Amino acid sequence: MAARIDELDRKILSELQADASQSLDEIARKVGSSKTPVWNRIRKLREAGVIGKQTVLLEPEALGFDACFFVLIRTSEHEAGWQERFLATLRARPEVMEAHRLAGDIDYILKVRVENARAYDRFYQALIAEVKIHNVTALLSMEELKFTTGLPL
Repeated sequence: MAARIDELDRKILSELQADASQSLDEIARKVGSSKTPVWNRIRKLREAGVIGKQTVLLEPEALGFDACFFVLIRTSEHEAGWQERFLATLRARPEVMEAHRLAGDIDYILKVRVENARAYDRFYQALIAEVKIHNVTALLSMEELKFTTGLPL
C-alpha cells in the first residue's frame, strides 16, 4: 500500500533523492518551508517506510570495476530448497548489485559489477559450483546510457 504524501513531501523527497547530504536549511529553502517542518516530515517519512537507508553512491570505474554484466538465468529447479540456496549464494556475492525474479522465459536477471571478463568468469564458475542452473547468458554492457536511483515523483 502506497503511503500518502503531499506536494511538500514530494519536493522534500526529490531534494533528498538529488543529494541527501544537503543540510536541513538547504532543503527547507529549496522547498519553500522552514527547517523544523522539513525535519518533522523527513522523520515521519522514515517512520512510514518511505525513506529507507541512506548511503553513498560510489563510481565503479574509479574503483576499478570497469565491467557490468547482465546475467540471464534459466533454471529447471523451482523447489524451496534450491531457491533458498540460490538466494543465499546471491547475497554472499558482493559482485551482484541487483537480482530480480522474472515472469516469462527467463527466471532471474542479475546485474553484476566486476573488474573485467576474467573476474566475471570467476564469479560465473563460483555461481554454478554453488547451485544447479540450466542456462546462463551473460550480456556485457558496452555503455551505461542512463543510471538513476531516483523515483519519478
